[in-house]
Amino acid sequence: MTKEIVILASAWIIAAIMLLGYVPKNKIREALVIFFFKQTLTWVIGLVVVQCGLLEYPVRSFSHATKSSFDFEYFIYPSICVVFNLHYPEGKNLLRQFWHYFSFCTVMTLIEVLCERHTAIINYLHWEWYFTWITLFITFYVSRKFYVWFFRLQPHKGKSALA
Repeated sequence: MTKEIVILASAWIIAAIMLLGYVPKNKIREALVIFFFKQTLTWVIGLVVVQCGLLEYPVRSFSHATKSSFDFEYFIYPSICVVFNLHYPEGKNLLRQFWHYFSFCTVMTLIEVLCERHTAIINYLHWEWYFTWITLFITFYVSRKFYVWFFRLQPHKGKSALA
């Protein structure tokens, strides 16, 4: 078993544990909506990025079905987005909310850069790490806006522009 397969399998396990550990039973419906919405975003964006020759995924699940990363776009990233949204610091100050975005985007980007440099999971062709960070930020923001709109969440006192 190659290190890439071990890393991908570990990421699936960690994402599943995150969902089981960080999604309260009374929020399962919300988690599913977030998960499916994020799948829609990341699946389309992932396909476009690969088809445009910006990234490639030499080692991936379902390699005969798609050139995109099924693992990341379809399960891992949507799982992380569920935790991001369900544990968003609603009602906190703007700095705390920005830190929530910043920390999620930065950790995920760092992991991707390490994978790009040391494995065959992802290769940057015409891509830079900051494109990843920016697209993560935008998709987290869009998913947050969708989540708030879909469930018509009431704004708390001191609501910021990042909520």
